[in-house]
Amino acid sequence: MFSKACKYGIKAIIYIATRSLEGKRVKIDDVVENCDSPDAFTRKILGLLAKHDIVQSHTGPNGGFQIERKKLKSIKVSDIVSAIDGDSVYNECSLGFGVCSNDRPCPMHTNFVKIKNELKRTLETTTIYDLAVGCKEGLLFLTG
Repeated sequence: MFSKACKYGIKAIIYIATRSLEGKRVKIDDVVENCDSPDAFTRKILGLLAKHDIVQSHTGPNGGFQIERKKLKSIKVSDIVSAIDGDSVYNECSLGFGVCSNDRPCPMHTNFVKIKNELKRTLETTTIYDLAVGCKEGLLFLTG
């Protein structure tokens, strides 16, 4: 459903958000270790998310990544998906056909339109704050 980059990006932002709730910045090595993601790939993804103003990047000895506490409740999972994968998860044909629409539907089109609409609604209403709090309370987990 999501690209590998998007999965890593979502996990990284949730991890950074859990630390940001404590007022702490996170070094890239911590993100890599706690999200089980490749170093260079994670750097690239977080750079992209910083450009989209989803995460702040600070350099220097006290540097690292953080999300402003006041922004945590306004960042939706859909913001991360959009920054990394665009809107392909909502628009691509579920069977991989180049052309799939209401006018020329694939065999799964009608069923998947409902699923994609629900996915979009869920991603647009789920905040990073909610997911970070769930992780901090031990209700949600970033590792398998």
